[in-house]
Amino acid sequence: MSANYGITSLTGTMSKMESPFLSGKLIIAMPTMSDPRFKRSVVCICAHNEDGAIGIIINKIIESLSFSKIIKQLRLKKNKVKRDYSEPIYFGGPVETERGFILHTADYFSENSTSINTQISMTASTEILQALIDGNGPNKSIIALGYAGWGPGQLDTEIQSNAWLSVQSDPELIFSDKTSDKWDMALEKIGVDPALLSTEFGRA
Repeated sequence: MSANYGITSLTGTMSKMESPFLSGKLIIAMPTMSDPRFKRSVVCICAHNEDGAIGIIINKIIESLSFSKIIKQLRLKKNKVKRDYSEPIYFGGPVETERGFILHTADYFSENSTSINTQISMTASTEILQALIDGNGPNKSIIALGYAGWGPGQLDTEIQSNAWLSVQSDPELIFSDKTSDKWDMALEKIGVDPALLSTEFGRA
C-alpha cells in the first residue's frame, strides 16, 4: 500500500446515486462468503441504486496504521485537546485503498459531507481530520481507507444468492469500539444466532 493517504471525496458520485434501495442500511456477510476481503464483514451502504452501490466496511482494522500515523503523513497539527491518537484506521474496502473516508454521526456536516441518512454522514476531506484533532468534529466517527463498490445490479444479485443479509442502520453498532464483535452484533439485531447460522444456507 502506498504511503500517500490521500483524502478524496466521493460526494459527486454518491449524489448521483441517491436512492431508497439499501442506502443507509448495513449488510452482513454470510459464512459462505468466498471473497476473503469480505469474510465476516459488516458494510454500511452509503449509496445504492440502479447504477450500483458504494459502502464502507466497519469491522476490519488495518493493524499497521493509526490516527497518529495518518495525521503525521498529512502533516496536520496536533492540538492541546486530549485525544486518543492511537485509535485505529479501518479497511473500508478493496477499491481505491489510498483514499480516506470518514463515516460519522450527523452532528457534523460540511460542504464535503454527504448525508447517508438522518443519523449518519460521510465526509472525505482533511478539514474533518483537523476538526477531529481540534475537538470540533463529529461525536462519533470511523476513519477508513478504501471502499467497497458494486456495479449495476451486482449487489442485488449477491443478496439474492444469499451472500449477504441486510439490517437497519444502527449508529451504536457502527461506531462501537468492539470492532471484532460487530458481525455477531449485526446478526443478533435481526434475531440470528451466529452460533447456529448454517454455512450452507442463508436468507436475504
